[in-house]
Amino acid sequence: MRTGRRWIFVFLCVACAWALVHAATGRAEGGEPRYFAIKGARIVPVSGPAIENGTVVVANGLIQAVGADVPIPPEAWVIDGKGLVVYPGLIDAGTDLGFPADANKSAPGGRNGPPAMGPEDRPATMPWRAAEDLKADDKRIESWREAGFTSALATPKGGIFPGQGTVIDLAGERAGEMVVKSPATLAVAFQTMPNFFEYPDSLMGVIAYVRQVLLDAEWYAQAQQIYEHHPRGLERPAYDRTERVVARVLRDQEIVLLPANMENQIRRGLRLAQEWNLHAALYGGQQGYAVADALAAKKMPVLVSLKWPEKEKDADPDAEQPLRELRFRDRAPGTPAAFAKAGVKFAFYSDGIAEPKDIMKNVKKAMDAGLAADAALRAFTLDAAEILGVSDRLGSIEPGKIANLIVLDGELFGEKTKVKDVFVDGQRFEIHEAPPEEKPGEKPKDKPGDTKALLSAVEGGAR
Repeated sequence: MRTGRRWIFVFLCVACAWALVHAATGRAEGGEPRYFAIKGARIVPVSGPAIENGTVVVANGLIQAVGADVPIPPEAWVIDGKGLVVYPGLIDAGTDLGFPADANKSAPGGRNGPPAMGPEDRPATMPWRAAEDLKADDKRIESWREAGFTSALATPKGGIFPGQGTVIDLAGERAGEMVVKSPATLAVAFQTMPNFFEYPDSLMGVIAYVRQVLLDAEWYAQAQQIYEHHPRGLERPAYDRTERVVARVLRDQEIVLLPANMENQIRRGLRLAQEWNLHAALYGGQQGYAVADALAAKKMPVLVSLKWPEKEKDADPDAEQPLRELRFRDRAPGTPAAFAKAGVKFAFYSDGIAEPKDIMKNVKKAMDAGLAADAALRAFTLDAAEILGVSDRLGSIEPGKIANLIVLDGELFGEKTKVKDVFVDGQRFEIHEAPPEEKPGEKPKDKPGDTKALLSAVEGGAR
C-alpha cells in the first residue's frame, strides 16, 4: 500500500515539474510558442499613428502590449523585426470561404438541406446560422491566409435568404475554433426563382416576398410574446423557423445586407432600408461613384465588391460595346476614392475572386483611380471590423484584441512586398514563397488602359 502511494507521489512531482517547464518555455501542447514578441519593426496599428522601431507582444492568442518601448516577457519567442512592417490582419468582408461548392448549390429551396417550413413553404429561404455548415478543411483558407488575410465574413450563397454570415478567423482544425462572431449578418439576395412557373419569378415579386417575410416576422414576435405571458385561453402561434430567426434579427438590430451594385439598385437599397427600418449595409456598390453623397447623407456603410466589371471572356471581339458599359468598367474602380472623399464608410470583399493575388491587384486599380493607401488599409481592417460589429476584437493592433497580425518586408501595397509571417489567434504561420509557375498557352490579359482607350475612341466618335 505504501509503495502505491509512493508511486503516486512521484508521478505528481513529475507532472508538476513538467507543467512548470511547460509554462516557463511558453509552449503549447504541440511545442509551438504561446508568447511572441516582434521587436524593432515598424508597426502600423491603424487606430493610431505608425510606431517606428516598435514592439508587439502576443500572449495566449491576444495582443498583450504594443509600443516603442514595452517590456518583453522572458518566455516570449523574439522575432527580429528590423526592416519589417507589422499590420493588423486583413479582413475579407464577403466570401464563401468555409462553404464548399456542394454546400452552396442553389436549389428551389436555396442551399442544400430542407427549406423553411411554416404556415406555408418559403422558397429559397434558409436564414438561420450558417456557422453550422462551416468546413475548416476548405483548401482556400490557407491561400487567403498566406496572402495576409486573417479574418473573413463567410456567407453561403444561393436563395433569397441564403443564411446568416459568420465572422471567422482563418485558422483552426475545427469550425468551432474559427468562429469569431455568429451570427454576424443576415444576407438578402433579390434572386428570382429559376423556373418561370415558380414564385417569385420577378424582381417585384422578390421584393414583395422579402417585405412579407419581414412583416410575418414582426407579427410572430408580437404573437409569441403575448402567448408566453398569457398562454391560458390563447391558441398558440404555429412555430415558424424563418419568422423566429428574422424576428430576432429585427429585435437585436443585426446587420442586414442588401444587394445594390448599380446606381438605381443603391437608391432602391437606401429606400428599402428606411422603409423596413433595418440596420442595413449595402453590398456590391460598384456604381457608388454616382451616389456617394446620398450614401454619406444616410450614413449607409457599403461592402464594395473587388470583382471589377470586365468584358465577357467569350464575347465577340468585333461586337459593338455600349457606351454605358464602357463607362461603368472605366469608372467602377474609382468608387472607393469617391466614397473616401464623401465620407462613406466602406470595406472590401472578394466576391468570388478565385485567387487572393487578384484581390490585391484589383485594390491597386482602385488606388490608381485615386484611393489613398491609408483608406485602402482601413477598408481591409478597422472600417471592415466596424461595419461587421467586431471592432472591439479585430481590425487594429491594440492591447486586448485578438492577435491577428501580418508581418511584411515592405509597405502593404508595394509591388514587391512579400508576406513573411502571419499570426491568427496568436498562432504563427511562416510564409515561404513558392516559385512562380508558368502556365503554358495562357493568353495575355488586356492591359488596364484598353478599356479607357476604347472608351475615349467611342466617346470621340459620338461627338
